[in-house]
Amino acid sequence: MERYDITLGLFGLVILLTAWIPMAFRRLPLSLPIFCIAIGALVGHTILNPVVHLASFDSRLVIERVTEFTVIVSLMGAGLKIDRPIGLRNWVLTWRLLGIAMPLGIAVMAAGASWILGLGAASAILLAACLAPTDPVLASDVQVGPPQTGTEDEVRFALTSEAGLNDGLSFPFVYLAVAIALASNQPDWFAHWLLFDVLWRLLAGGVMGWIVGKVLGLATFRLPKGAALVRTGDGFVALGITFLAYSLTELVHGYGFVAVFVAALSFRTVERHHEFHRELHDFSEQIERLLMMVLLVCFGAAVSIGQFIAELDWRVVAFALLVLVIVRPAVGWVSLPSTLPKGERAAIAVFGIRGLGSIYYLAFATGIADFEQVGVMWSAIALIVLVSIVTHGLTVTPAMHWLDKRRRIAGETMQVKT
Repeated sequence: MERYDITLGLFGLVILLTAWIPMAFRRLPLSLPIFCIAIGALVGHTILNPVVHLASFDSRLVIERVTEFTVIVSLMGAGLKIDRPIGLRNWVLTWRLLGIAMPLGIAVMAAGASWILGLGAASAILLAACLAPTDPVLASDVQVGPPQTGTEDEVRFALTSEAGLNDGLSFPFVYLAVAIALASNQPDWFAHWLLFDVLWRLLAGGVMGWIVGKVLGLATFRLPKGAALVRTGDGFVALGITFLAYSLTELVHGYGFVAVFVAALSFRTVERHHEFHRELHDFSEQIERLLMMVLLVCFGAAVSIGQFIAELDWRVVAFALLVLVIVRPAVGWVSLPSTLPKGERAAIAVFGIRGLGSIYYLAFATGIADFEQVGVMWSAIALIVLVSIVTHGLTVTPAMHWLDKRRRIAGETMQVKT
């Protein structure tokens, strides 16, 4: 009982610190995720280690479910904060990142995993697919601001919208790895993967998300005043939209991640400028930060005692450098139009932060099929996520401040000329 009471008190202290730290250290280039990992690393070497008993039950399933929950909440928050209407021209940078940078990056990372880590085809593709999603939630300065705040420049919009969709669009590549791993039991695996895991699941995710978002948007803003959900003023309505979109889509075997983000976009089309969107976004963001804090403290504790990185060696380090220093910046740069200012183009290319989605995908896939060298893949993902959080967390704030300053100077110069 004493251990439980102490752990509960420590948990409360960590929550208070996560609320206070961003305010106290706002002038320093340090992100909240860095502090969470540091706290976890310190706690990991005490009797209060939050992950010490994780091996007593199916830790893979626990990791999968908790990260899944966190990701879908963050996807709803990302969708709600985007003011820009969806379209081919409005979202051109997003489509380029998803259609060019993402598949190209997966191909290069899979080749690197095979060459450097010695992984077979299934494991190499799985590792690359797990590392494809980006996670701007872990660095607030690369997100767009809350709804209707006017902080939707091209860099923040591209990174937020990319992360909102590529968390779901990684699934076909994950299922490709699973199909290859199970190919001996299913001779027609490629046709099944193409027709079901790609075409049907993506279509179902998009359609179900749009329908759920539109219907709940009408129920929120268009019903008679006494019955409309907007009258409640409750931010937890966002969780209802999230869970309903995800559940209904998964029941028809669609991609729930895609559906949640699309549902948020569809929900906003019903009444784009209502102040209730801010309530929904703020509630989602608070839940998201709490979940992120818990997971990153546990992640820091696990890494500090050697879990996740048990098979770390020079090959894993080399692969991590390939992914973070070469692959993402290079494929991001070539996928973006040359007309984009070089500073903004470089920021979008570099700040493809890896995070909790990568951990979720590996836990999910290894529960479906047997893959070789799973320990190596866990070590690679843990190292890449850790290095990405720290390096991007230290550099993103000054980089975005520099870009904002250049943008203001350019705007003032244009005003003087006119």
